[in-house]
Amino acid sequence: MTDADGLAWTRRRFLAGGVAAAAAALAGRSSRARSPADERSAARITKAIPSSGERLPVIGLGTNAYGVSDPTEYAARKEVLARMPDLGGSVVDTARAYGDSELVIGRALAELGNRDRLFLATKTPIGGEVTDASDLIEASFRRLAVETIDLVQVHNLHGLEAFMPLLLELKAAKRIRYVGMSTSRDEQYERLLDSLARYPVDFVQVDYSIGNRSAAERVLPFAQDSGLAVLVNMPFGGRRSGNLFPQVRGRALPDWAAEADVGSWAQFLLKYVVSHPAVTCAIPGTTKVAHLEDNQAAGHGRLPDADLRRRMESLWDAL
Repeated sequence: MTDADGLAWTRRRFLAGGVAAAAAALAGRSSRARSPADERSAARITKAIPSSGERLPVIGLGTNAYGVSDPTEYAARKEVLARMPDLGGSVVDTARAYGDSELVIGRALAELGNRDRLFLATKTPIGGEVTDASDLIEASFRRLAVETIDLVQVHNLHGLEAFMPLLLELKAAKRIRYVGMSTSRDEQYERLLDSLARYPVDFVQVDYSIGNRSAAERVLPFAQDSGLAVLVNMPFGGRRSGNLFPQVRGRALPDWAAEADVGSWAQFLLKYVVSHPAVTCAIPGTTKVAHLEDNQAAGHGRLPDADLRRRMESLWDAL
């Protein structure tokens, strides 16, 4: 699945099955894990946006499941947006393609009054011919109910030639702070690399996880060499690798995971991703506070070094 909270059924299923090790790994914390208060007291990990030097927390929030109308579901998502900055996170990534997610986020942030505590990113529409790029971008400003958007990305490179000149104009006018491109498809990497070389963007968003490391072959090195910030979608598995959580069902964390302050399998997966030197921030989809707390804990303490990353890969490949 592409949404970390779309994986919630997996975590609940483990709990319902009564498997203690799986419950510790996927629902709560391992025996070594710390409480949310302890995690907040640990050093928050940030990385710089190369084009500006502005630093971002390494764990953000994906919102492809935020287009809800049910009051209970809305309240749950609003609670996540309220708690996130208190836990040390700031990057909220959405898209016009995520149904009414922009509208829900815009409403929630207006009610919460915490827009200034968040780094708000969205993406251009996908599908269909782009006949008026300006109208489409202005719609995102209205839906999000903001005057400035921190980052706008051309989603899956759709309409790139129509959108990119406009986004660069809006950046010059200071209505958009950063510009980027995104993809979650390996087959687009060749075009992505060519496009990144053609346009002066600040960010690239790509699919990367311990179960799908193909972006590390060319895209991540290119981003690092070119001074691009990297957002990672689907750090818990995507189209190529599938949902990663079932692979650790019933398994305890290795003892050496404590060397990087890893207290759950979610943190294991996230810390692997954000420890890559090119990666700026991972954006796991999250719709519940309990999962938010687990994910945000990965943004504190220590990150795996090169040796520990190799051990993580070896463990994963042997599953």
